[in-house]
Amino acid sequence: MRLDFEEHIIDIVETCSSRLGGALEVGTIRAIGSPAFKGRVADATQAFFVDGTSRDDDCVLILSNPQFPEMVVLDAEVSNSTRSEKVKESDPGRFFEMFIAEQNMVGAALGFSRRGAKPCVSSFAAFLTRAFDQIRMSQYSGMNALFVGSHAGVSIGYDGASQMGLEDIALFRSLRDSVVLYPSDAMSAQILIEQALLHTGITYIRTTRMKTPVLYSQNKAEKFTIGKCSVLKRSSNDSITVVGAGVTLHSAVDAYKRLSQEGISLRVIDLFSVKPLDVKTLKKAGKETGGIITVEDHYAAGGIGEAVSAALSDTAIPVTSLSVEKEPRSGSPEEVMDHCGISVDAIIKEVRRRLKEK
Repeated sequence: MRLDFEEHIIDIVETCSSRLGGALEVGTIRAIGSPAFKGRVADATQAFFVDGTSRDDDCVLILSNPQFPEMVVLDAEVSNSTRSEKVKESDPGRFFEMFIAEQNMVGAALGFSRRGAKPCVSSFAAFLTRAFDQIRMSQYSGMNALFVGSHAGVSIGYDGASQMGLEDIALFRSLRDSVVLYPSDAMSAQILIEQALLHTGITYIRTTRMKTPVLYSQNKAEKFTIGKCSVLKRSSNDSITVVGAGVTLHSAVDAYKRLSQEGISLRVIDLFSVKPLDVKTLKKAGKETGGIITVEDHYAAGGIGEAVSAALSDTAIPVTSLSVEKEPRSGSPEEVMDHCGISVDAIIKEVRRRLKEK
């Protein structure tokens, strides 16, 4: 049955591939080099575009035939929000509007992949969950694709609970040999998308809707490697380690700034590679600081806290996790994050509690 399914999808792709000038062929994706940033604004390169707002979900692909001949982009009628419409504007032959049919979109992406293309599947993180059956089955057909889930977590704010992807990390982590990446700013988003394109297999990138400050400069681009993490703040007298990713990394940095005024030093780690984890760095930080606090804009089940706790289960390092435990509401990002216990104040409260127990 699997072969019949693949043949059916290939028929779909053969129809679409005429827009690309004929049948797709397997090629080699090459690195494009480091992007050039001017303060908070990223310049366009051959393969990427980052808007000047520093929203990391504004980091979308602009396809260049010499560099990425296999790339196609599929979106489920939210391209004006995910920003994949910029691909449609710059290279319409490589953009495929799949409308509100995420399951069909994944099936078509598998067909593209089997014909040698590198599909980039773009939608809201919450909407990708309805296609998980197709994503799960695609792994058994050797899918090579990049999934980008935008508008993730409660930090989307006013859109409300129905739009808040809070299960996506758990779903993509559960796939065999998958890679899960979670950038925190425009620079890390751009580099991690490049890393994802160079990777073979299923890769998921979770992006953030709200504007975020640029944390990394161009000379820090080498930090972003699949399976690694970035130690953003470190000193010899750190009291505890706070691990964040995406939007919660900014909350961790703000907590670091506020507590440093009181003489409390935090080690702050950017867990941009959620799967695979940089277990070595996490263990080192936990041993040196006496414990770890994870904070994530995601439900506890299958999220970052569980991943870190499992990775350190063979040690005596205490790990506590801040995650979305309450039913999310509509409001400003700051209000909803505070309501759900993943705000700057929530981190500071947990740090104080942990330090009292030492």
